[in-house]
Amino acid sequence: MSVEQPLWQALTAYRVLTLLYALGLCVYSFDDYDHPIGAVVYMAVLTLWTALTFRMVASAERCTRRFLVGDLGIAVTGILLTPLVDSHDRIAEGTPTLPSIWTMGAVLGFAIKGGWRWGASASTVVCAANVIERGGFAQDTVHMLSLVWVASVGIGYVVEVARASERTLARALRIEAATRERERLARDIHDSVLQVLAMVQRRGAAIGGEAAELGRMAGEQEIALRTLVSTGLVTRPRTGDGTEAVADPGALPDADDPPVPPCPPGPGRSDDGPCDLRALLAPHAGSRVTFSEPGAPVLLPAGVAGELAAAVGASLDNVRVHAGEDAHAWILLEDEPDAVMVTVRDDGPGIPEGRLADAEAEGRLGVALSIRGRLRDLGGTAEWISAPGQGTEVELTVPKASAKKAKQKGEAAR
Repeated sequence: MSVEQPLWQALTAYRVLTLLYALGLCVYSFDDYDHPIGAVVYMAVLTLWTALTFRMVASAERCTRRFLVGDLGIAVTGILLTPLVDSHDRIAEGTPTLPSIWTMGAVLGFAIKGGWRWGASASTVVCAANVIERGGFAQDTVHMLSLVWVASVGIGYVVEVARASERTLARALRIEAATRERERLARDIHDSVLQVLAMVQRRGAAIGGEAAELGRMAGEQEIALRTLVSTGLVTRPRTGDGTEAVADPGALPDADDPPVPPCPPGPGRSDDGPCDLRALLAPHAGSRVTFSEPGAPVLLPAGVAGELAAAVGASLDNVRVHAGEDAHAWILLEDEPDAVMVTVRDDGPGIPEGRLADAEAEGRLGVALSIRGRLRDLGGTAEWISAPGQGTEVELTVPKASAKKAKQKGEAAR
């Protein structure tokens, strides 16, 4: 049931009770009216209107704009007819109008249906009609009209807040239901399909030959399926060998999140607009490269992001050349408050101590230029952590302040 449905039910009861109150006042003041027949005719119309429209205020769907305008018209008509039915002395003393407090029901209908703006508009019309009926501003009139205006605006605002809360709750419930269904599917798939694919990969690698190729394909499909059941359908670019790039599960995207800025194509990426670094690193993922990323975009100037991605690519080239085609690599992207860090780790044999310095002295400048040189130009650092037999870890760090300076330097150069 909608959170505002109790308000419609209360309004229905309010209209009936205030009608009975208005009828009681009419009977009580019958002998005091200058034209009692006019008062009786109006009360008969008011009673008939309330009876015929009883179900119109039962829900928001039935309470249309046309009905609300008609309801307000009946109330305003009763207010303006009061000077024609009652005496001037009684009106000056503050005698209630013909519809009396039934008028508030019409105003509340606007507030519940359209929020505080509709309520303020309807109450303003009622206030104007009361001033005309009274012939000017009086203390009791101003006091009563202020209460009507404040009450309609307050209830309209509460309705708007309730509707926003209801939408938020409904969205949270949908996400929870989807998450539970995904977890159920993940358990079923893990107990069947994923285990079979993992077994095929292991047996194919053990048998060799054509079975090894079949095992490699089964391993790629296992990674893709794990990503699908964990994060939903994720579209990734394809790697150089034709396989679909796959990333580790991240946070679910929110429907209200802003769109991720696209990264300009081509080498150099001269455009210095914002670019999501995740989109540049995702193509490296595959059966032997696992990419772990944050759930939110990692934004850098496009030129800086392109250079950092190129340094990651050079690190992966070193893994393939020095650790072998069978080595597994992991890419971890971290978005810190002051810097962006990319870690490339492999399970290869590692780098002997002093080997990088010897390679640079021999003129082999792949690490010095392709990786460390790029990071130095960006104001960042490149650190290697390795031990023989324990793999190699490369930490590429770009301070966000340096990224901004690099962007400004590029703009000045153009």
